[in-house]
Amino acid sequence: MATVPDTFVPRRWVAPLLALGAVVLIPWTLVLAYRLPARHTSHHWDVAWVGFDLALAAALAVTGLTIGRRSTWAPSAAAIAATLLLCDAWFDVVLASGHDGQIEAVLEAVLVEIPLAIF
Repeated sequence: MATVPDTFVPRRWVAPLLALGAVVLIPWTLVLAYRLPARHTSHHWDVAWVGFDLALAAALAVTGLTIGRRSTWAPSAAAIAATLLLCDAWFDVVLASGHDGQIEAVLEAVLVEIPLAIF
């Protein structure tokens, strides 16, 4: 497991800035919940999903490569891949259409994406 080097000195403004970002996201999320339509059609739906899946494939490949080479970048690559896997599971389940599509998305999330992200 990677550890923070002894030479690492966090900047005083990093933690407050991240906390402020989290606080600002709460009202913004409420605004989006109120303003966004429940249904939306996109002209580039396929491009968005293909691009996301290519990014996920690249993240998994880089993770495998960095682990295979015992690189110090392996934990970072794995964190990126895990994040993308969890995002993919979320959007697949939430955006699935029809009963069969939802069952497929939930099964894929529970049996593949979430366990792989945890691993």
